[in-house]
Amino acid sequence: MAQISLTFPDGNSRDYDAGVTAADVAASISNSLAKKAISATVNGEHFDLQWPISGDAQIAIHTMKDLEQAEELVRHDCAHIMARAVQELWPDVKVTIGPVIKDGWYYDFDREEPFSPEDLALIEKKMKEIINKRDTVTTEIWERDRAVKFYQDNNEPYKVELIESIPGDEPLRMYWHGDWQDLCRGPHLQHTGQVPGDGFKLMSVAGAYWRGDSDRAMLQRIYGVAFTNKEGLKKHLNMLEEAAKRDHRKLGREMDLFHMQEEAPGQVFWHPNGWRIYTLLQDYMRRRQDKGGYVEVNTPQVVNRKLWEKSGHWEKYQENMFIVEVDEDHAREKTVNALKPMNCPCHVQVYNQGLKSYRDLPLRMAEFGSCNRYEPSGALHGIMRVRGFTQDDGHIFCTREQIESETVEYIGFLSSVYKDLGFEEFRVKFSTRPEKRVGSDEIWDQAEEALANATKAAGFEYEINEGEGAFYGPKLEFVLTDAIGRDWQCGTHQVDFFMPERLDATYIGEDGAKHRPVMLHRATLGSFERFIGILIESHAGKLPFWLAPRQVVVASIVTDANDYAQEVVAALRAAGVRAEADVRNEKINYKVREHSLGKVPVILAVGMKEVEDRTVSARRLGSKQSQLVSLDEIVTELTKEACPPDQRG
Repeated sequence: MAQISLTFPDGNSRDYDAGVTAADVAASISNSLAKKAISATVNGEHFDLQWPISGDAQIAIHTMKDLEQAEELVRHDCAHIMARAVQELWPDVKVTIGPVIKDGWYYDFDREEPFSPEDLALIEKKMKEIINKRDTVTTEIWERDRAVKFYQDNNEPYKVELIESIPGDEPLRMYWHGDWQDLCRGPHLQHTGQVPGDGFKLMSVAGAYWRGDSDRAMLQRIYGVAFTNKEGLKKHLNMLEEAAKRDHRKLGREMDLFHMQEEAPGQVFWHPNGWRIYTLLQDYMRRRQDKGGYVEVNTPQVVNRKLWEKSGHWEKYQENMFIVEVDEDHAREKTVNALKPMNCPCHVQVYNQGLKSYRDLPLRMAEFGSCNRYEPSGALHGIMRVRGFTQDDGHIFCTREQIESETVEYIGFLSSVYKDLGFEEFRVKFSTRPEKRVGSDEIWDQAEEALANATKAAGFEYEINEGEGAFYGPKLEFVLTDAIGRDWQCGTHQVDFFMPERLDATYIGEDGAKHRPVMLHRATLGSFERFIGILIESHAGKLPFWLAPRQVVVASIVTDANDYAQEVVAALRAAGVRAEADVRNEKINYKVREHSLGKVPVILAVGMKEVEDRTVSARRLGSKQSQLVSLDEIVTELTKEACPPDQRG
C-alpha cells in the first residue's frame, strides 16, 4: 500500500498508509489523544476524524480545548440533534437545511402548525435525551441516484431538491446520528454524548421562505445557541440580556432621540435630542479633519447615470441605487439620474477641476456625504441599517510612494478618534487581492506591502481576509469592541487604482509627464446613523457628558425655589453647558426618575436650603447618592466636562 507523510505542528513527520484517518493518526500518537480527539485540520481544511487522508499533508489534531473547531462541531451537531428531536416528536415534519451561524445554528422545518414556546421546551428536552444516549455518529459516501431514491422513499422532497441543485455528478456525503440521517458535508463529532447537554439553548422561531424565494413554501426556522460548556452559554445569555437593555431603538424612545415610520422606510426622523448628538459628533469630526489637513467639499445628491456608468457603479451597483427619472424641458426621452450611493466619483470630479501637480499631493478631501442605498426591508434595523445615511467620507489622492505614509497617518488619526469616543480597543482586518481584479500583480504587490508595513508601523497587528479585497485594490477594516464585548466594523481604508483611471484623474509628475494618482478611500465612523446607534448601545444611553444631548436638569423641590432653579440654569448656559429647568409641580423623586430614564447625566435639585446657601444637590446618573456643591463649583466642574475631548488642554 502506498505511503504518505503527515507533518505535525511541531515540524515532525510520520509515514502512514494512504487512506489513514485522523482518528487512526491520533491513536498512533497516544491513547489519551485518541480519546480526546474531536477533529483535525488537514492542509488547512477542517477534517472529520473518520475521513480518509489520501496524500502528504500538514495535520493538526483537535480536542475540546481548541475552541474554534470545538464550537463549530458542537453547533453543527446540535443542528442535527435538534432535527432528529423534531422528527422523533412529530414524524410528519419535513427537514431542509441547518447551517452553523455565529454563536449557534438554525434549522428550517416544514410543519403545518407553528412551533410554540412550549414546543421549544419539548425539543430541548428530547435533544438532551439524545445526547445522553451517546449514539455513534457515522458517515458514508453515496452515489447521487442512491441518495435521491433514499429521500424519495422517506418522503423528504426538500432533500431531493437539494441534491438536484448540487452541480456535477460527485458522490454525496451522508451522516447518521444514531438511526437518524442527514445529507451533510460535515465534519461532525464522533457520538452525540460529546455535545454538552448544558451548553445549548433554543432561542426563537421565525418564518423563512424555502431557498429565500417568496414564491416558495414558508418554513419555520428554529434558532439555537451552543457553547462547549454551561459557563460559555451563561455568559452569552447574560450578554444578550444586557444587549436588550442597551437596544438603541428602546433607548431612542426613552431619550426621545429619533423615530422611523413606514412612509419612509429605512430613513430616520431625528428629534431635537438626537439631532443634537448628530451635530455634536459632526462638529467634532469636522474639527479633527480640519486639523488633519483635509479640505471639506460638498457634492450633489442627484447625479446623471453617465457618471455612474463611467465609474463602473451602474454596472456593478445599480440594483442598490435609487433611480430618478426627469422629463427635462419636456424632451421625448427622460433623463435618468440616481441618488448617490457613495461619494467617490463626485470627489474625483472636484479633483479634476484644474491641473494638479505632484506638489499638490497628497490631497485629502472630506465630505459629510448624504448617501442613499436600497436595502431589502428585512435587512433594515433601526438606525444601524438604513437606506438614507451620511458618511464621514474622505478620499486621499496621492502617489504610489505615498500610500504607506498616508496609511500610517490615517491609522493614527482613526485611533485617536476612537479613543476620544470611548473605544480603547480595535482590531485591523486586511483584505487582500481577489481572483477577479484590475491592475498588474506588481501594483498589487506594492499596495499590499504598503498597507501591511503601515499597519505594523502604526503599532497594530492585522488579521488576513484572504481574497476579500475589492476588485480595484486591497483594504483595511477597523473593528472596534464595545462595552459588552461586541465587535463592530466601522472604519475602512481602501487603495484604489481603478477609479482614477476610469474617471481620467491625473497629475503632472516631476518628469513633466501626466501620471495617475492613487485614490485612498477612507471612512472613520462610517455611517453617522450607525455609529450613533453603536455609541448609544455601548454606553447604554449614558453618553459622555460632552456628547449628551441633555446635560443638566435643574429640578426645584418646592415652588419657592423655582426662581433660583432658573438662575442656576442661566449660569450653566452662560458657561456653555446644556441645561434646562424642571419647575413642574411634581415631587422631586418623580422628576429624578423621569430624567434618569431619559439618561440625563446630571440632575441638580434645589430647595429652600440650597436657595439660602447658593448651593445645589447634585446627583450623577446611575448614582443613588447626592452631593451638596456650591453653585460656582458646579458651574466650573461641568464647564470642564462639557468641553469636547479635542478642545481640552
